[in-house]
Amino acid sequence: MQEPNQSPFNALPPVVIALVIVILGLEIVFSLGSRGILGGPEAVGWRLSALQEYGFGAQYFWWMWENGIWPFDLLKRFVTYAFVHGAFTQTIFVCVFLLAMGKMVGEAMGEIAVVVIFVGSAIGGALVYALLVGGQVALIGGFPAVYGLIGGFTHLLWLSLAQVGAQQYRAFSLIAFLMGIQLLFGLIFGGSPEWVADLAGFATGFLMSFFLVPGGWQRILSKLRQER
Repeated sequence: MQEPNQSPFNALPPVVIALVIVILGLEIVFSLGSRGILGGPEAVGWRLSALQEYGFGAQYFWWMWENGIWPFDLLKRFVTYAFVHGAFTQTIFVCVFLLAMGKMVGEAMGEIAVVVIFVGSAIGGALVYALLVGGQVALIGGFPAVYGLIGGFTHLLWLSLAQVGAQQYRAFSLIAFLMGIQLLFGLIFGGSPEWVADLAGFATGFLMSFFLVPGGWQRILSKLRQER
């Protein structure tokens, strides 16, 4: 029985709390700076400076590819873009998804898996964005990374449905709903190519879960042996 005075945060994996603190902490600093409450007059441009320094753009990838040079200052953007956001509302939605999906994935796969999926999905989302979208539109925000955690949760649900003999396609109801909402908002308010990175992040998280879920390696090896 849970103690009445026990903090609800005790149930969350510490790594999830740490990620939320970093993301939300940066947003608070940017918001206070933009209102002149923190940092003085120059703080108004903190958010824009961070987006320029840590945001991802397809042009960075193609420049590295064409020149065969892979400087850390550009490579870091495959991950750092997930920690900076364009608005407070975007940050809140990312943190809500991170808390919910991070908790479920962390409890089933472990804290290391949460970090691996978060970072790996951010990279996967940025890479597919560069390959398919291109252009000069910057990619910012943690949605590709948290969609990767949704992919991890979907994988867990997919396995659970298989164990009870249910139709496994039902595991994809959440991502279908979320992408449908994005499509609807795109039709009403104007489309954004960021959905490509979100969907790629989801696919990355789902595929990575084959290896990260407990017993995943054994199932893969067993499947390979059966096909020989």
